[in-house]
Amino acid sequence: MSLNPNISEVVSLLGETSRATILSSLMDGRFHTASELALMAAIKPQTASFHLAKLVGGNLVKVEKHGRYRYYQLANKEVAELVESLLGASPAPKVHSLRESSQLKLLQEARTCYDHLAGRLGVRITEAMLHAGYLEKGEKEFVVTDIGEQFFSEFGLNLDEVRRNRRSFARACLDWSERHHHLAGALGTSLMNRFIELGWIAQMPTTRAVKVTARGTAGFKEYFHIEI
Repeated sequence: MSLNPNISEVVSLLGETSRATILSSLMDGRFHTASELALMAAIKPQTASFHLAKLVGGNLVKVEKHGRYRYYQLANKEVAELVESLLGASPAPKVHSLRESSQLKLLQEARTCYDHLAGRLGVRITEAMLHAGYLEKGEKEFVVTDIGEQFFSEFGLNLDEVRRNRRSFARACLDWSERHHHLAGALGTSLMNRFIELGWIAQMPTTRAVKVTARGTAGFKEYFHIEI
């Protein structure tokens, strides 16, 4: 009898297409109802509720009840990192319609990866910070340099406070669409939240895609020398 954790239970939950789609949809970091997730997964609400019950039972998803509605979210950052790694190892999605092609382009351009910024924009920002010398690339983590400390401070981030977060500080996350690393971890989260606070990016409804605002176009050019 094996005393190791039973990974087959997790694998069986992830191996069903609709459940995998629901988990990918929850990578936007937000709470969603079963009806919203059903729409994203192109299944009936009753079917979504069935799959969500399985995911909640498997501790991959958590649920909160408010009034008549139940709201679902990924259980924790460890589950998000698991989904991230699987997305990075998976083949490119097949596109069957113009609508799917448009949605895929939006996701590839800029999206949330649970709690940090991903897609072409996330990778370009990370590469810009590496080029400017704010970050240095390690095997699995980015290292903030002395001039990086100054940059992030001037940009409005308190790195001492960010470092107190009980998680990886500046993790290198493999981007599934770009096949390059973007900045994740507590620093990646704080940076994305700062972009939202400044009004540079805005999350789009019913999708993980984010759009860059006019203010963001100017800001990314000024601070990161990126043309949007």
